[in-house]
Amino acid sequence: MMKNIYTVLTFAALLLTGACKKDSAFLDVPPKQIIPEEVAFSDPALVLSVLGDLYNRQLDFSSLDGDGWRSFVDFSEAFPSENGSYNIVQRTGWGYGEWGNWDYGYIRDMNLFIKRATAATKLTETDKARFIAEARFLRANFYFELVKRMGGVPLITEPMQYDYSGNVTNLQVPRSKESEIYDFVISEAEAIKDILPKDVNQKSRASKGAALAMEARAALYAGSIAKYGFKTPQVTLPGAEVGIAAGLAGGYYQKALSAAQEIINGQAGAYQLYKVLPDLSDNFAAVFLDKSSVNQESIFIEDFKVNSAKVHGFTTNNQPFSISDEGLDAGRLNPSLNLVQAFEKLDNTYAPIATKDGQGNPVYYTNQLDAFAGRDARLAGTILLPNGAFKGKNVDVWAGYQLADGSILTSDDASHLAKLPGTDVAVQVVGKDGPVNGQEFRSQTGFYIRKYLDPQVGSGRRGRQSDVAFIRYRYAEVLLNAAEAAFELGMGGVADGYINQVRARAGLTKAIQGVTFDQIVHERRVELVFEGHTLFDMKRWRLAHIVWDGSQMSVSQLVSNIGLSTKKNTQPYGLWPYKYYNPGNPNHGKWLFKEVLPTAVTGANMFQMGNYYSNIDNNVLAANPKIVKQPNQ
Repeated sequence: MMKNIYTVLTFAALLLTGACKKDSAFLDVPPKQIIPEEVAFSDPALVLSVLGDLYNRQLDFSSLDGDGWRSFVDFSEAFPSENGSYNIVQRTGWGYGEWGNWDYGYIRDMNLFIKRATAATKLTETDKARFIAEARFLRANFYFELVKRMGGVPLITEPMQYDYSGNVTNLQVPRSKESEIYDFVISEAEAIKDILPKDVNQKSRASKGAALAMEARAALYAGSIAKYGFKTPQVTLPGAEVGIAAGLAGGYYQKALSAAQEIINGQAGAYQLYKVLPDLSDNFAAVFLDKSSVNQESIFIEDFKVNSAKVHGFTTNNQPFSISDEGLDAGRLNPSLNLVQAFEKLDNTYAPIATKDGQGNPVYYTNQLDAFAGRDARLAGTILLPNGAFKGKNVDVWAGYQLADGSILTSDDASHLAKLPGTDVAVQVVGKDGPVNGQEFRSQTGFYIRKYLDPQVGSGRRGRQSDVAFIRYRYAEVLLNAAEAAFELGMGGVADGYINQVRARAGLTKAIQGVTFDQIVHERRVELVFEGHTLFDMKRWRLAHIVWDGSQMSVSQLVSNIGLSTKKNTQPYGLWPYKYYNPGNPNHGKWLFKEVLPTAVTGANMFQMGNYYSNIDNNVLAANPKIVKQPNQ
């Protein structure tokens, strides 16, 4: 599939660019650049090229290409180690227009595709049906992305035409109810699911599994908004363009559970959790790297291909500096201690990383990794810990020497050496990979990301880059969606069964019995972090204004109440390792850790009521008086 799209993708821009213009504009285009509609929609390869362009333009909250790494460093789950991005941790709150989207040009292109494919006479019925179903999937998925951000939006399913009469009232469509957009996404998934291939190896194009995964997630979101909307009564509109009636919650949860169970029961193909490698942390990391047929967990992905126009620089931007391929770019995305400590211990308890004993004395470790031992395997599968391995080398993370008198010997760069007490030879006194306050491209939290980091030779070079895929839907999320829907429907035993499957893969073999809401929130956080779910989960549960309340955090607040869904998370902390230097002392040469707030962190995340639904641009409001403003706009 990907090879075909790359081969003929250049035709897509020509066709769709023309499709967006009024008829007279075609006169301005040289004939050699035009592919007549009757030609494009008579050849399956050309139709696929147009469809490929629509796939590539899908909207994601997070992405691996371009500056997409910045979407992962928000919400205090990470710190941005790049001078130009410190504003992320220096602002006090998000603007009301943040995350908004109103791309009806893309919707028009999809509607045009569906209309032209439907009218095509030279395609086989099988090809035509699949192409149309794929476009309907993309359109529904895009409306899902819009409703998550904007609430109810105008629902337009036909390409609109202006008649040049001067009267545009027929083009001014009011916003639908928020519930109606969710209903559209769900109904489209049901309508197309059996037209799409039932093929677990079809990942970059829509499949039955992708349609059902979209339906399960969308229905779960709608159910959550209906159930938890009472927490934010000021975030509603009289016409229900924003807000969903509480009485609809049960029906949505049931639809979410049913759609998820179709996948779980094998009705969309044999999807399953990835369980290939014996080391559970390596196995979890490989979920995001393995694009072979062995990986039957990924359902729908944005694919990339080395030696093509479609590659990304995620590894270039975020690899450890000392292991970087060219020594030019590295270390931008530094996971926070807030996130690291959220990964449970293997006995299902929550605990901060131990830095002091009961008497307030430092805890010493022989190996840096010992501080993180005995925890959920997803921790080391998601995050490169101090002394963790990447590309066969260990990251060099330490903040300096802790001397016997309590002082610190360090420097502003690993290349700047210093002499230890009682010695005459200058030595390295800080890690090559940090942490040093303010040193960009090095970790300033003590951690690097591992999820999506490409271990292939050359993957961190600007020229080659990486082709690791971005997974939009995967089986583990389907299980968690089913668990949450079952929980909300009062089916506790069913919920336990689904959530325990995900946890067992991570080494948490002590099964949950009687799952709680707090556990559901926690499980989604540690399983799905850096996959584009954090913001929208907090929004649909109406927890965002509680978790990101705009107040600064103390260390005591950081390390307490770790398992609560309402735990404050407004500033990204770090955990800095130090070598203990005290010759003759039994702890000489061991490691101790200290909680540190990077000096660049001067703001605190504040989510206001106006952030639950992004502002609609004034240009949109001016052009269409039927559009109702957002609450708080």
